Amino acid sequence: MAKAATGSSDAKSIAKVVLTSDSYRITALNRAREAALALHIPLVNHVLRVAQTAVMGIEIGKDVTLGKGVYFVHSLGVVIGGDARIGDRVRFYGNNTVGTAKDNGYPVIEDDVWIGAGARILGPVRIGARSRIGANAVVLQDVPPDSVAVGIPARIFPRKDQDEVPL
Repeated sequence: MAKAATGSSDAKSIAKVVLTSDSYRITALNRAREAALALHIPLVNHVLRVAQTAVMGIEIGKDVTLGKGVYFVHSLGVVIGGDARIGDRVRFYGNNTVGTAKDNGYPVIEDDVWIGAGARILGPVRIGARSRIGANAVVLQDVPPDSVAVGIPARIFPRKDQDEVPL
């Protein structure tokens, strides 16, 4: 991972992220889509969404809100639908679904959450800040801040430490 992705701000690190990071390209395309929607420019959002899906392998709905510093470690197979809200510095580890199972609402994911590979977060649930969602977990209920959710359906446990806990 480039130093800029972990907080360094020197020009070389930033250039490396801009030129080589899929995550940067995904968020840049998404910001362009948001601007096109805000300016009511017809078809631009749709064309950019199709390009984003075809080239990057990620589907982000037009009403999704992405926070600052959202990072897609592996973007392939990620689907974020409806009006889901994604907080700042959330990490997606790939092949994730953030959406609804019964058309009853979409998730809110707070800041500094890690979402393990293959995890599904479905319905009108809230994932608390600094929580970790384990690989292949299926989350159907709220997860309090500083928790770990694992299993199908996900069971929730408090985090044992507040440092970088591997998934």
